[in-house]
Amino acid sequence: MKRRKNSLRARALLALTVIAASLAIALTTPVRLGLDLRGGTQITLETRSTATTEADREATDRTMEVLRGRIDALGVAEPTLVRSGDHRILVELPGVQDPKKAADVLGRTAQLTVHPVLGTAETPDDNTSPGPAKEQTLPDESGQPLRLKAAALTGQDVKGADARFDQQSGAGWHVTIDFTGDGRDAWADVTAQAACHPAGDPQRRVAIVLDNKIISSPQVDPSVGCGTGIPGGTTQITGSFDDAEARELALLISGGALPVPVETVEQRTVGATLGESAIEAAAWAAVIGTTLTALFIIAVYRLMGLLATAALLCYGLISYAALAALGATLTLPGLAGFVLAIGMAVDANVLVFERAREEYAARSRPSPRSALTAGFRGALSAIADSNITTLVAAGLLFALASGPVRGFGVTLGIGVLASMISALVITRVLAEYAAGRPAVRRRPRLTGVADTGRVRDGLLRRNPFLMRRPRRWLAVSGALLVMAVSGVLVRGLDLGIDFTGGRLIEYSTTKAVDPDRAREALTDAGFPRAVVQSSGDTALTVRTENLTDTEAATVTDTIGGLGGETKKVRDELIGPSLGDELRRNAVIALALALGAQLLYLAVRFRWRFATAAVGALVHDVVILVGVFAWLGKPIDGVFLAALLTVIGYSVNDSVVLFDRIRELLARDRTTPLPRLTNQAILQTLPRTVNTGMGAAIILTALAVLADDTLTDFALALLVGLAVGTYSSVFTAAPLTLSLNPPARRRRPQEAR
Repeated sequence: MKRRKNSLRARALLALTVIAASLAIALTTPVRLGLDLRGGTQITLETRSTATTEADREATDRTMEVLRGRIDALGVAEPTLVRSGDHRILVELPGVQDPKKAADVLGRTAQLTVHPVLGTAETPDDNTSPGPAKEQTLPDESGQPLRLKAAALTGQDVKGADARFDQQSGAGWHVTIDFTGDGRDAWADVTAQAACHPAGDPQRRVAIVLDNKIISSPQVDPSVGCGTGIPGGTTQITGSFDDAEARELALLISGGALPVPVETVEQRTVGATLGESAIEAAAWAAVIGTTLTALFIIAVYRLMGLLATAALLCYGLISYAALAALGATLTLPGLAGFVLAIGMAVDANVLVFERAREEYAARSRPSPRSALTAGFRGALSAIADSNITTLVAAGLLFALASGPVRGFGVTLGIGVLASMISALVITRVLAEYAAGRPAVRRRPRLTGVADTGRVRDGLLRRNPFLMRRPRRWLAVSGALLVMAVSGVLVRGLDLGIDFTGGRLIEYSTTKAVDPDRAREALTDAGFPRAVVQSSGDTALTVRTENLTDTEAATVTDTIGGLGGETKKVRDELIGPSLGDELRRNAVIALALALGAQLLYLAVRFRWRFATAAVGALVHDVVILVGVFAWLGKPIDGVFLAALLTVIGYSVNDSVVLFDRIRELLARDRTTPLPRLTNQAILQTLPRTVNTGMGAAIILTALAVLADDTLTDFALALLVGLAVGTYSSVFTAAPLTLSLNPPARRRRPQEAR
């Protein structure tokens, strides 16, 4: 008893500490909202090249990918980069406090070169271009001109750079540069030659030049011998850096050299892409859906449901505080990650309460508190496995992907950690404390765990043998897959502007135009997917799919009907915001995430379970894509966020079922595997139904109350939720039985 009290006090102290810290952060640190929710800064960059048109386009595309790396290093989550014409790049940065500095960092060519020093000179050369010239003269940090040989290394030889602070030596901030394989050898050669000159001789120095400016020209350390050089491929740039200068320099070096010079030609503030009405509708949908979900949980689990709702509110506070503390940017794909995490938080509570109901019914003299303690202990394995698999995927998406996929990984990871704290710490403290009160002990049915529930009672009465013929269920799943693939083949995929690019038209009007009214008018005119942004009182930008001249004229007339005399300022074809490299990185990250999940499940369970879980996941993805193909819905960035969420739901459902099968196998070695699997399905089905209902209520409210963009998002999640619930029972479980050898399935029935 004393140990239990101490454990409860420790959990309560941890919960109060986390909640207090989260509240302090939430009250003092605002969350950065993305362009789709708040707007931000738009910078137009223009590349300078004299190559052919096709080469210009390729150079601009390569420049975009380098810029994306720099923006990620700036700490800007989920930026938007699109090619506009052959020479221009539109960069939209949410939450940037100093857009001028951002434009400077983005626009610098950052051509890094390393030169041996020939000696000093009287004055610097007039022509200081670091091109193929054999010699050049540049001033060093103190202004003394140095004669430099041709570059021995370039930015292509640099692997990466990092800003660090050296407390031990007192050197302060410095930048550490790591060279590639070829660069390692070249750096050793340069320093080996410099080391042959005496200390103090200018030729013992090595000049590091960035954008025609010597940023450091250190002497080779006296410990380095002539002809030996500095091995290891690592060096340090030292100087009078403060932290901001060191980080900016490391960013420019590690960001890579731009293929061509770029120039900032325009900079402005733009409005949100979703609009105030859409955001307001989504907020109301979230409030109403969350309220209905809370009422559903309370109706099913009574007092425990009420406490779980309070814990979910704490989950929201913790998630918000973590997002603010990390400086992440919240956008629609990020909200998708939180939707998944909310579902997992509800699921963890439902798992515990359903397990507590089982424990209460199985004991001769039970108490709600002991049943809850056993419920938390019994559900811990399933909660841990489902959350760890999701965290593995979130970590890989953050590390390897970029853009909205990376943003999804950030918010998903935050949400999963917050949901585990909410369910395993806060809910447990509240539940065990409440269940120990005398008034609650006298009324055990008040807790919601003293009865088995209608779903479980109905299953116990009927006891259906769902896994009698598992291959029939696989045949049904196969038929669904055929229908889904037929939709892709017959109707095709309607790729959105995020994947295909489109057209950007900018207007100047004599009257201010409300972007929400413009969106509504364009939807009525037949352009429901048009992205409208304001950029000043009388400037409006419309971004849509490829248009014919007639359609473009319709768009112009629609805007003119709202803004009076309307002038077309810009009309250009734009590239996709989800470019080739971003899509490739997303596919690689997703494939590695699935592989890591497969490996984890194979270690925690058996390889057959892991294969079945991934098979069910692929089944869900194909069917969701097929449904959108049949309905003619767009495949865009919003759909991508929904697809990632569905993948998380699918794996989570399968893990919960497999965890129960594993538990039953450990206790019962005589019952055939199909019977055990069927028993596991019936035992976990109440959890599946209650969790699915909770998530479906929120998504239905979003689908009904939100605008078209969010409606498609909610529809994708609803379809994924239904298909994922089906597949965890009728695809993953039958697939596991089919993969299990028949002899092994018969073995427990044999007499020994």
